[in-house]
Amino acid sequence: MTDSGLASLPASDRPDIAARLRDALLAASFTADGLLDLLGAPAYAALARSETVPALRATRGDTPLETLVRLFLLQQPVPHARVAAVLPAEEALEAGWLTRVGGDEVAATVDVRPYGGPGGEDWFIVSDLGCAVGGAGGIGQRDEGVVLGVGGASTTLAGITVRAPVASALDLGTGSGIQALHAAQHATRVTATDLNPRALHITALTLALSGAPAADLREGSLFEPVRDDETFDLIVSNPPFVISPARLPPPPSAESLGDAPLIARLTYRDGGMGGDDLCRSLVQQAGERLNEGGFAQFLANWQHVAGEDWQDRLRSWVPRGCDAWIVQREVQDVTQYAELWLRDAGDHRGDPAEYQARYDAWLDEFEARKVKAVGFGWITLRRTGSAEPVVTVEEWPHPVEQPLGDTIRAHFERLDYLRDHDDAALLDSHFRLAAEVVQEQVGLPGAEDPEHVVLRQHRGMRRATKVDTVGAGFAGVCDGTLSAGRILDAIAQLVDEDPVVLRDRTPAQIRLLVEQGFLEPVR
Repeated sequence: MTDSGLASLPASDRPDIAARLRDALLAASFTADGLLDLLGAPAYAALARSETVPALRATRGDTPLETLVRLFLLQQPVPHARVAAVLPAEEALEAGWLTRVGGDEVAATVDVRPYGGPGGEDWFIVSDLGCAVGGAGGIGQRDEGVVLGVGGASTTLAGITVRAPVASALDLGTGSGIQALHAAQHATRVTATDLNPRALHITALTLALSGAPAADLREGSLFEPVRDDETFDLIVSNPPFVISPARLPPPPSAESLGDAPLIARLTYRDGGMGGDDLCRSLVQQAGERLNEGGFAQFLANWQHVAGEDWQDRLRSWVPRGCDAWIVQREVQDVTQYAELWLRDAGDHRGDPAEYQARYDAWLDEFEARKVKAVGFGWITLRRTGSAEPVVTVEEWPHPVEQPLGDTIRAHFERLDYLRDHDDAALLDSHFRLAAEVVQEQVGLPGAEDPEHVVLRQHRGMRRATKVDTVGAGFAGVCDGTLSAGRILDAIAQLVDEDPVVLRDRTPAQIRLLVEQGFLEPVR
């Protein structure tokens, strides 16, 4: 991307104009809440699906908010006089936020989408035209420099990120800057990198228009722009994780087959490495870039390869000296996966023969690699000084409660606790039942005893786990007042069991309940 490729974007060195533009947007209620009030839930939800007709119908008036929605979200030309009544139009034209079209109309040069921060902040995410709502949405652009706005993946990563105050944070592959924007709220110093200079420019616009501190923006792939001696307290990345074919055969109508040309890659999603090597490299290299106790959190795709255990495959990615929690949220077979990303690029709207050739190329690549399916999920690393790091890999496709940052931080704190307490220390400890845990008994109607008892969380991961009657009774009386050992001694009397035997066999169940967050240690 040359400098000329940035010429169509607003100037990133005019924070004064960005601040005045922000004030005007807020004054007109061009916010996430304002949009919902104006458009209504159906039209607002349709925008996330890249469907703009309901929003166009809802903005046929001439109020300031309707004007801004049509201008910045729906990319409609608007009469200059109407814009000038809402925005500092001449300054916005001068700085490149607007451009003149037709006779007396102006149009936006970028998408600007209102976005609500976790603390109620009113932020604005800047992206390329046509890319603010609904992700790529089959936009059909083959320009590899396109920068998308807010999508489901970016909000998922923002929701799972641990938000403890830190000195330094690194956003790898920043895109439109949403992760850097979040990090700026709790990190003293934010560094953001991207292979695409257009993305870095747009990140600067996002931060300025949102009233956030500027970040240290660096061009390059993955950790390349990071100095050898630099480490961070937090690393986040929503990388271009899509597993796509390296080469695409020419369409059947081509006169000469020759060498297959490289597929037109989309920088925002195709990492340029074979298979899941990009995600693996990212995870493996992150460990040495973390400060002690620091977190690295990623979204990723991984291959399910014939003859390999996918969990073992992911365990092999974890760098030495790091605890890890890897959660697989979804699995698609290779045909579903190929169709998803072909539609993302708009290939389904083109020539049928070319679409079929691209589809074949995806399946050829998977067949050559013996890939049967592709998993998607979250990877969290934490740098630990322990000689025995803990790596947890699990499948959890069920609904969860976002944001999960506090839940993830608590998971690693419980790992520390369990690692530091042997069974004797565990029995001397006090525990409290976590909030909003309920007990369910499952069995035949009228039966004297249930077939099994289930504890279920209504917060965080919303887990459910089977327990025996001792485990259920133990959890039910944990209020922090009695030690685990004394509770077990009392249960032993009630069920007429040897307390020594009960103390010997129950710690494993207590450990599981603590690890999964049903019981919280009272420190």
